[in-house]
Amino acid sequence: MADLAGAPRRALVLIGFMGAGKSTVAAELSEALGVDAVDSDELLEERLGHPPAQAFELDGEAAFRIAEEELVCELLGDAGPGSVIALGGGSVGSERVRRALEPHLTVLLDVDPAVAWARIQAQEGARERPLARDWEAFTALHASRAAVYEELADALLPAMGRGTSGRVLDALRALSAAPPGARLLWASSDSGSYPVLIGPGILGGAAELAELWPLDRSVSQPFCVSDETVAALYAERLGELRGMIAIKPGEEQKTLLSAEAVWRSLLAAGITRADHVVALGGGVVGDLAGFCAATYQRGVPVVHIPTTLLAQVDSAYGGKTGVDLPEAKNYVGAYHQPAGVLVDPDVLSTLQAGELAAGWVEVLKTALIAGGTLWERVAGGGEVDRHMILACARTKLAVVAADERDAGQRQLLNLGHTIGHAIETATGYTRYRHGEAVGLGLLATLRLSGLDGLRAQVRELLEARGLPVTFEGATLEEVLEATARDKKRLRSRVPFVLVAAPGEVRIGCEVPPDSVRAAVAELMP
Repeated sequence: MADLAGAPRRALVLIGFMGAGKSTVAAELSEALGVDAVDSDELLEERLGHPPAQAFELDGEAAFRIAEEELVCELLGDAGPGSVIALGGGSVGSERVRRALEPHLTVLLDVDPAVAWARIQAQEGARERPLARDWEAFTALHASRAAVYEELADALLPAMGRGTSGRVLDALRALSAAPPGARLLWASSDSGSYPVLIGPGILGGAAELAELWPLDRSVSQPFCVSDETVAALYAERLGELRGMIAIKPGEEQKTLLSAEAVWRSLLAAGITRADHVVALGGGVVGDLAGFCAATYQRGVPVVHIPTTLLAQVDSAYGGKTGVDLPEAKNYVGAYHQPAGVLVDPDVLSTLQAGELAAGWVEVLKTALIAGGTLWERVAGGGEVDRHMILACARTKLAVVAADERDAGQRQLLNLGHTIGHAIETATGYTRYRHGEAVGLGLLATLRLSGLDGLRAQVRELLEARGLPVTFEGATLEEVLEATARDKKRLRSRVPFVLVAAPGEVRIGCEVPPDSVRAAVAELMP
């Protein structure tokens, strides 16, 4: 989409917290698109005759919000095709403003509170801003607005400063062809960035999907890696392919032998570094296809189309790829960020109940890491929908953006996996689905964290979905031996991720061997 005039919605509206750079990005967009840009704060200052900070002091916040609501609703009501509008951070607190946003394309510039605070404090007159005088109040306000911003946004992009306007234009191009209700995230990391498009109907048909593809298929030809079950259901929807390989389903197929089969199929199909791999399937397919893409001819792009809940909320994002060894899970792999991720929640309807339940454990894990609204929804028994998938993806992508290669904070995502992976390994990758094993690992982790009440709550949540809370098929010693071989171990020490409370998770924790033994033994019938 070269401009906004042909878009199904009338105007592009930038929303976000103070310090997100909305005014700057709006000005850049107006220059790039050759259209006018308006800033509601600047117009409000002209109308009131003094800056917003002074209006707060003279008239109070309530009066200021009334005036702001009136002006913003006028702007949105009069906005024509191609308009670019930057809204004040608090204007979306008005229900009337939220309704007025509905016909427009709304882009959230998502800024970390620490970054926003630093930007504002560096500005002239920062001390005069009533909402940016106290750090604790500032972060509390940021948290209170986050859910509103997320609900309103068609696209959610990190407020990166320079380059943000280019990403906004890329988001517009992706959304212009997307089905109604689709949401776009922009994933960023040190090695690159990519679009994540989430919405029902995305995998509806070949013609529609081609319009959403993150790579130019006239230049880069796709080769699909899938499994036999998923390929039979969805491969034809991908349109013309250079070739395809479908492995047997199951974690036991995530091996170097399967990787060799994929590499040789790529070679036989004549795939070059100008072409790309498509990973159509769940976590096993995504890990295997991503690893093969990372290593074939030293790297070709990969597009992920996740078809399981586990992949849609977790494994399709972040660029971790790999295969298992008989002795240890995910021991051979590489970091390889995708060129894009296309997520269609509608395909989850074809999954068996056990597969959905196992995937839900990654939702539970993510909620324990994120805390807040996501934890409240999961703990309250909320069903998984596109909003929950979006929240999980956002949580993971934020962690990866801060630490792409597991140097620190990305280890948070290993919550429950140290012992979970050990149970998978000790039982030969055949007895328990990945999510089932991670659920068991979460129970052990919460015991090690000393959170008996939270452990009991998580156990009830697992049981309510028919998930195992004890394991069989391996001895205690076999699980402990596999735990000691965890790929994140440092010499002889295995660091654990422990929980202080939902939303408060710590990495690199040392745990006495006797405590680990007792926590694993408790999982045995």
